Amino acid sequence: MLTWAKMPVFKIHRQRESAKSSFRFAPHTSGAAVVKQKDYELSGEKEAASAYALFNSLRGTEEALEVGDVVELPDGALKIYKYVGLEDASWWVPVVAPPPTEAAAASPAS
Repeated sequence: MLTWAKMPVFKIHRQRESAKSSFRFAPHTSGAAVVKQKDYELSGEKEAASAYALFNSLRGTEEALEVGDVVELPDGALKIYKYVGLEDASWWVPVVAPPPTEAAAASPAS
């Protein structure tokens, strides 16, 4: 009896129109890109053997990836489609300032 391994499922996050022009005209930077979730909307999920297999299967279709779109891998890692191909990316996480300590709050301001 044959058993087929299930193909990985990738989430596709499309860049919102409002963010496309600033991304497309920005200079290319090397290294992992940091992207804001507010600039993207989840457009669906697709099965593929790899992120590049997904890219190739969509190429030439109405669902083709556009520059700036993000592919979320099954393990949660992100790949962003740039002019040079798929590169590593991560969601931007705001830095939260720690609450002031009691000693800092009690001391008078200089």
